[in-house]
Amino acid sequence: MTRRSRKPWLKRLFPAPLLSLALMALWLLLNNAFSLGQWLLALVIAVAAPALTASLRPTPVSFKKPGVAWRLFWQVGLDVLVWNWRVLRATLRPAEHLPKGGFVIVPLDLRDPNGLAVLSAIMCVIPGTIWSELALDRSALLVHMFELEFAEEEIALIKSRYERPLMEIFES
Repeated sequence: MTRRSRKPWLKRLFPAPLLSLALMALWLLLNNAFSLGQWLLALVIAVAAPALTASLRPTPVSFKKPGVAWRLFWQVGLDVLVWNWRVLRATLRPAEHLPKGGFVIVPLDLRDPNGLAVLSAIMCVIPGTIWSELALDRSALLVHMFELEFAEEEIALIKSRYERPLMEIFES
């Protein structure tokens, strides 16, 4: 008679503890109420949401190198500010000097689905760029850029600023 391996009850109740904690905090902050009833509702959401969405997370997150993640976070924040300024300046130009946007294909070395999801979020949050399509074999990414003057430089920037740190975080 073989014994089935069972997860500890706490891991079954909270399959994604950080997500549960974040959902609880978000619920309490958005409701701006900290009564017992709100705490209980937050707990129900913190238990139910990760359990109900477990099938949407096909691969477990293997998060390494928090220092690299922290630097990437600040780099993206700085890039958001810089690109906001660049897009504002570009849209205020006279019509004959408006930037020429276009698509670029970025070859990818990153293969981890969680890393690709973070890369897609970064590309969508940076003003002037949008993640358009991922190749079926995950080897290339199609990105639309608002201001595409130097395509090769933009590709190198995406690879060095975002893809390389994500590979360190998720694949090393």
